[in-house]
Amino acid sequence: MNFEFSADQMQLKDIARKFLEKEESVKRARNVLEGDSPFDEELWKQIAEMGFTATAIPEEFGGLGLGYLELCVIAEELGRSLAPTPFSSSVYLASEAILQFGSDSTKQNYLPSIASAEKIGAFAHSEANTAPTEENISCEYKDGSINGSKIAVADGDIADFFIVTARTNDEIGLFVVNSQSKGIEIKSQSTLDPSRSHASISFKNVEAEALDSGWSNVQTLLDRAAVLFSFEQLGGAEACMDMAKEYAMGRYAFGRSIASFQAIKHKLADMYIAVELARSNCYYGAWALSTNAPELATAAATCRVSASQAYHECSKENIQTHGGMGFTWEFDCHLYYRRCRQLAANIGSQSIWKDKLISSLERANQL
Repeated sequence: MNFEFSADQMQLKDIARKFLEKEESVKRARNVLEGDSPFDEELWKQIAEMGFTATAIPEEFGGLGLGYLELCVIAEELGRSLAPTPFSSSVYLASEAILQFGSDSTKQNYLPSIASAEKIGAFAHSEANTAPTEENISCEYKDGSINGSKIAVADGDIADFFIVTARTNDEIGLFVVNSQSKGIEIKSQSTLDPSRSHASISFKNVEAEALDSGWSNVQTLLDRAAVLFSFEQLGGAEACMDMAKEYAMGRYAFGRSIASFQAIKHKLADMYIAVELARSNCYYGAWALSTNAPELATAAATCRVSASQAYHECSKENIQTHGGMGFTWEFDCHLYYRRCRQLAANIGSQSIWKDKLISSLERANQL
């Protein structure tokens, strides 16, 4: 049995890597972090021109209709290059919510503009510092309008529309809200990684369009997005490992390369193990996502936890391998560490996904 991506998918991965390297995506991430722009608009347009935003959207809705395995390899390269764009918010979450739970008319209204990047979507879910649950969501949908507030909405200050979780008739549903609607107030929020903007949003009698209701739909959306976020984390982790290796090979101390010292060898070996373990689990997640397998919840939690751990391990040890230079602003190590922490908090912390993994395994054992 072949667990590797196909030759065409690996070619797409290579194209994405060369494109992002040519466009100096890491440098653009630093420019966004140090500047006033919430994202790199030029790179975002170029990514759309490459067709990346349209990858998994069916052709009937303006997409390429390729599939989720292709989207996974693109996500990995975006993570490797720290692309300062709203790709994850718009493609992993907003697009998926409409594709999975929207009506044909809703899909026709939104998906073509997502595919072309004319519109940016964002997922508004968290309301407090505690994890969102079916019991503590207080944002309410009634008589066609939403009232409530959300915090830490990734790309919320640049989005054209939001996918909002809200309570209606004693259950949680997903709703589409135009960001220009009357009654919306958006405030930018500071985070550890300013190369990805966040915002708090308040809704006061804001008109909304309902998607399919049910907390299970919210969980399905998060599971599907988790696989793609995991590939992004995997790409970042591998980039940190490669950075550490390259620096260690070229840095000399006491007349020899520091890569020859046992302490550095151990660091690099531990990073490699973490990356390869995460890769294995991400492949499991990619299979479950692409086949819509019953094991998706387990696979998503598995790869999410593994990829989060790998990225944290590699971004931390990359700084340590660089020594005193690794802590300086001029080196790129901190850019990856910032993105690592930001991605680890997006769509739920590692502890939340560990709990999900345990719960999914317990359910599987009961069957």
